[in-house]
Amino acid sequence: MRDGVVLRADVYLPGVVPGRFPVVLIRLPYGKREAYCYAPAHGRFWARKGYICVIQDVRGKWASAGVFEPYVNEAQDGWDTLDWVAAQPWCDGNIGMTGESYYGSTQWAVAPLGHPNLRCLAPGNVDPDRYGAVHDGGALCFATAAIWSFDICDRRNLNHYRFDPWHLPLATTAEAAGRQTATYQRLVDHPSRDAEWDALDAPCKYEDITVPMLHWGGWWDVHTHGTIAGWRRVRERSLSAEARGDQWLMLAATDHELSPEFIGKVGRVPVRGHGWSHDRVRRFMDWHLKGEGDFGSSPRVQYYVTGADEWRGADDWPPRRIELQDWYLRSRGHAGAAGGGDGRLEPEGSASAKEAAAGSSAERPADELVYDPADPVQAWCGRNVWSAAGELGDRRPVEERPDVLVYSSPCLEEALEVAGPVCVHLHAASTACDTDFTAALVDVFPDGYAQLVWEGITRARYRDSEREPSLIEPGRVYEYVIDLASVGYVFAPGHCVRLEVSSSNFDRYDRNPNTGGEHGRETRFEIARQTVLHDGVHPSRLVLPVARRG
Repeated sequence: MRDGVVLRADVYLPGVVPGRFPVVLIRLPYGKREAYCYAPAHGRFWARKGYICVIQDVRGKWASAGVFEPYVNEAQDGWDTLDWVAAQPWCDGNIGMTGESYYGSTQWAVAPLGHPNLRCLAPGNVDPDRYGAVHDGGALCFATAAIWSFDICDRRNLNHYRFDPWHLPLATTAEAAGRQTATYQRLVDHPSRDAEWDALDAPCKYEDITVPMLHWGGWWDVHTHGTIAGWRRVRERSLSAEARGDQWLMLAATDHELSPEFIGKVGRVPVRGHGWSHDRVRRFMDWHLKGEGDFGSSPRVQYYVTGADEWRGADDWPPRRIELQDWYLRSRGHAGAAGGGDGRLEPEGSASAKEAAAGSSAERPADELVYDPADPVQAWCGRNVWSAAGELGDRRPVEERPDVLVYSSPCLEEALEVAGPVCVHLHAASTACDTDFTAALVDVFPDGYAQLVWEGITRARYRDSEREPSLIEPGRVYEYVIDLASVGYVFAPGHCVRLEVSSSNFDRYDRNPNTGGEHGRETRFEIARQTVLHDGVHPSRLVLPVARRG
């Protein structure tokens, strides 16, 4: 590197035939020879396809020298590595990069720099927005980002099983696990989008990106929203018309660990016709590095519809053929009935939905739940969020809790295809000055099995702004928008659409103590009583992007 630090790489050659070849570069922090990311298998794959593959340990990790500071050195180290590769006698001057997660971030770091030999990028399962990648709706992504920040901080990965999600205060959790880190400290000390996060994001200047990119992700990945947002930002902000037209998006039935590739299903739903990233990325590389193949004739967006077992093509996301439908929350019981599992979910146009729209605010139909941070909903404790597609399980034990409100549609008479962003508009009041509201979209099978489709959270103090948090007034009704990212999913005939509403989802997210204090330093809790309203004045609803027929 330019400062004299040596980074080490393995070079995979396409057989013994001498010559110059295009290069696929992968820069990762997880070990170029470790089993976890199958790096040697990737190297051999690209070599078999007529490429030279260079796989490098980033600064401060595994065989490379220096000190690892996540995201800090990847732009200059990436440029220097591209220089080194381009100067080798076996490189024909054409370099592409690929990889997911952090080694998707190493691609974003060099994307705006305009290196003369960098022809294309294929980042997967990554959010280029660093704040957005670790805070969802204002809540800390504890089981993923927080634990990762501890696990990754040494030259080799640490034992993340020492990380206790129940430890308080949050600020000392990493220290209690045996290693305090600056990366973890940033997460808990900077819960709002501030100058600290802006400095990390500053190198990613979308307007300067001129390189073709294939952005790929999965419906059950924790970074789905960021993958789509990164694609859209380059398409909208790049000053290069050519680059704007050479941005591609691929969305599949996968999670961060690509577990459906191993188990052949998502929860109960098979994915037999899936195929997936490697061959599509190879076609992208062939097109841009070799000038071969037909990738350029592909749809701008390729997405897999889980349940239909089919790939679809579109020229934008969401697809133009969808229409947004409101599905309204309704109670079976009398106004003010306590929560439980008997709520109804009524699509717009139904008799009950029209009745709700005509209702007066004086009736104020509502449901209540009591959120105790000492006993949060624990849907993910002991399970791997990174491998979510293989961990969906049966939600019925969660739905039996008194602090989870459940709203179910009638059984579907025909298939319902959902393709696009899903959100919930929740009208709610709390006895606390800060709290959380969560939502989960669920597919209910004829035998009652309840499978998660996806979920989201909103922290009350961040309801209006990630930069300027503001507490809420106890007892006042606010409208909260809960983002459930995007999905491509078919609810089969005979199934039901279900929405769960609660105030915690531990340990996927950190617990809100309900006190309004500084979350990272708080050691005390307050119990909050939450009221969810659904009448003509307060139309709490699930918004589904439903695909039109034909």
